[in-house]
Amino acid sequence: MARGSAVAWAALGPLLWGCALGLQGGMLYPQESPSRECKELDGLWSFRADFSDNRRRGFEEQWYRRPLWESGPTVDMPVPSSFNDISQDWRLRHFVGWVWYEREVILPERWTQDLRTRVVLRIGSAHSYAIVWVNGVDTLEHEGGYLPFEADISNLVQVGPLPSRLRITIAINNTLTPTTLPPGTIQYLTDTSKYPKGYFVQNTYFDFFNYAGLQRSVLLYTTPTTYIDDITVTTSVEQDSGLVNYQISVKGSNLFKLEVRLLDAENKVVANGTGTQGQLKIRGKGFDWPLLVKDFNLLRWLGANAFRTSHYPYAEEVMQMCDRYGIVVIDECPGVGLALPQFFNNVSLHHHMQVMEEVVRRDKNHPAVVMWSVANEPASHLESAGYYLKMVIAHTKSLDPSRPVTFVSNSNYAADKGAPYVDVICLNSYYSWYHDYGHLELIQLQLATQFENWYKKYQKPIIQSEYGAETIAGFHQDPPLMFTEEYQKSLLEQYHLGLDQKRRKYVVGELIWNFADFMTEQSPTRVLGNKKGIFTRQRQPKSAAFLLRERYWKIANETRYPHSVAKSQCLENSLFT
Repeated sequence: MARGSAVAWAALGPLLWGCALGLQGGMLYPQESPSRECKELDGLWSFRADFSDNRRRGFEEQWYRRPLWESGPTVDMPVPSSFNDISQDWRLRHFVGWVWYEREVILPERWTQDLRTRVVLRIGSAHSYAIVWVNGVDTLEHEGGYLPFEADISNLVQVGPLPSRLRITIAINNTLTPTTLPPGTIQYLTDTSKYPKGYFVQNTYFDFFNYAGLQRSVLLYTTPTTYIDDITVTTSVEQDSGLVNYQISVKGSNLFKLEVRLLDAENKVVANGTGTQGQLKIRGKGFDWPLLVKDFNLLRWLGANAFRTSHYPYAEEVMQMCDRYGIVVIDECPGVGLALPQFFNNVSLHHHMQVMEEVVRRDKNHPAVVMWSVANEPASHLESAGYYLKMVIAHTKSLDPSRPVTFVSNSNYAADKGAPYVDVICLNSYYSWYHDYGHLELIQLQLATQFENWYKKYQKPIIQSEYGAETIAGFHQDPPLMFTEEYQKSLLEQYHLGLDQKRRKYVVGELIWNFADFMTEQSPTRVLGNKKGIFTRQRQPKSAAFLLRERYWKIANETRYPHSVAKSQCLENSLFT
């Protein structure tokens, strides 16, 4: 970097740091320590769906005021899980409306008697709108799935002699509307010759099943009344040293002493600091290729090093594994299905910005996260979408100026109103699949045209964020026909020839669609879900998986040894060699 540029960045640093502080409130991942305890509430909860016509019987009868079983029959429901797949009751598979969960908990005596202790209830995810009661008291509401939310319930558990038994009731509504994320519409079918009175369906505009419920862990945890609420970490490099900038928010008191220690993988202290903000300096030791553990065995087997959290934030434990094993992540919010003009309204925009705040607040300190994605395939040709995306992207940049921001487009390059505001162009295209059926010979020309048009207009790096073909495992045909393993493999080969022409210029990444088959809503075009995976839902490889394995390991070794003869090194138990 030129000296002038370094000076400019040094001057801009405090400004960027100040922008990052616009994100108020913390959402630290709960971990036990000498001053913090955790009590997981995973397991069986009482469950009841509200099958009444208006889905509001539970509120009319106030089911939260007494144990749920007193309101009527309940069933056992495991948490975390999606209720759609658990029961044999077919009505729950496609249920839309309010469902109710309840669990009774016995608290340790010290939690209820020690007034120097805060007790916090944390819900890892409730899709999509949740209301929480503790012992019948309305405690917390949250809109949006896939992300955690919490409430300090100390005043409800520290009230008199030994209130050790706690009843937690959670009502969840999975209805998608034009202002939810992802959005949807409710359609009432009024032809009484075909449908019963009041019959309605949930319309969605995305290609995965709208699973719902308490899908991630629920827990209680404690902190002292003076506690660390949030930590923000940014990193940079100065010659051969790493710089770790930290900002720590402490709540509960202004009288405290704060010591900061940075530990390595062996828990040895490598740097120290004091106070709520500062900089730690680490001597560099060079770069090692990451070793991937068993949970990421298929990624290791493939030689893959990146994925996008399509199309919602993944569980925090997944992000932690990516940090540990060097998997690069494009962190995407649930901004999928933004297909209709009515979805780009001010209420939706405000909610979308709130969701991005929650995503950044949760994941900002994960080194694996290299980019934020605010949407997947929005109707970005609309004028209203252009303003909407401009505002969401600008808001995300103000929350975290240190990372690039994108959305994933499938619009025409000349008509896309959101592309001017992103840092990286992400493109989804399915040549010789959704059009020109079977004509694999057209892919290279069409892909080259796509890349050249987008780069000429926007002069930004490009990622091919989706490409692929539907494949039924075990279907074979030569010459290749659609839905066979041979067709998927041949389609990918043609894409790879086109990608390699641009890979050393401005195409900076390629992400296959999809890693594994997944469930969708029923339709004549989906045979038990989306079959574009290179692995089945049972994680068995299709022919294309071996093709990608050869490709990814070859690229990895070319990167590691740029001057050696290119060859694939993908022996069964080898790492990069």
